[in-house]
Amino acid sequence: MEETQKQDEKVTLEFTKTTLWQIISGVFAVLLVVSIFTSGFGFGSGNEGTGAVVVNNNNLGNQPTIPTGPVDVSADDDPALGDKNAPVTIIEFSDFQCPFCSRFREQTFDQIKTNYIDTGKVRFVYRDFPLSSIHPMAQKGAEAAECADEQGKFWEYHDLLFQKQTEWASVGVSKFKDYAKDIGLDSSKFDDCLDSSKYQQEVSKDLNDGSAAGVQGTPAFFINGQLLSGAQPFTAFQAAIEQALKS
Repeated sequence: MEETQKQDEKVTLEFTKTTLWQIISGVFAVLLVVSIFTSGFGFGSGNEGTGAVVVNNNNLGNQPTIPTGPVDVSADDDPALGDKNAPVTIIEFSDFQCPFCSRFREQTFDQIKTNYIDTGKVRFVYRDFPLSSIHPMAQKGAEAAECADEQGKFWEYHDLLFQKQTEWASVGVSKFKDYAKDIGLDSSKFDDCLDSSKYQQEVSKDLNDGSAAGVQGTPAFFINGQLLSGAQPFTAFQAAIEQALKS
């Protein structure tokens, strides 16, 4: 009788330990799923599930509240695609080292280009918003793209930076120079441009303009002045563009 009781206690103890580990594992699994679907950033910031990197960047100073209505945002003289007289203008504020900006480029941009930019309905403008506090190479990446724009190949370089984001993120300048060669830029001119930080102020101006407009994370889009935040699916852009076309 005593031996049986000890065996029962042992089974109960083992069962309890097993159950405990199952509960712990389950909790971690739930937390992992929640982290993925809230993008791991901006939780409770109004960008849940949108895939936007949101930070309090010390370089931005006091940020305004997120706009709820149309905002007057300048396209400046930044790289653009599409008819300059298109009825809808989309201004993107982006960070080349931001994973969600890369997601937008890979999953959504081409659909916007095919359906709206190439058909003359949308003019698409790219402006820089490097989140340097968490993406240390984003500023220099933006400057590199500006140097490529100087030679007329901004969009080719833009695509390459997003495609190879994980490759250059921990290396930086040497890779930026390699990519310039890969797309046929004049290496000497590009290297001088990048090394001299020629476009540092231009990138900073974009950052300040975005902050003044209410941008608090990347990617952020102003569709005829109406903010759409995060790497939203094409359907979200489609709805916003169609609404703007009716206005």
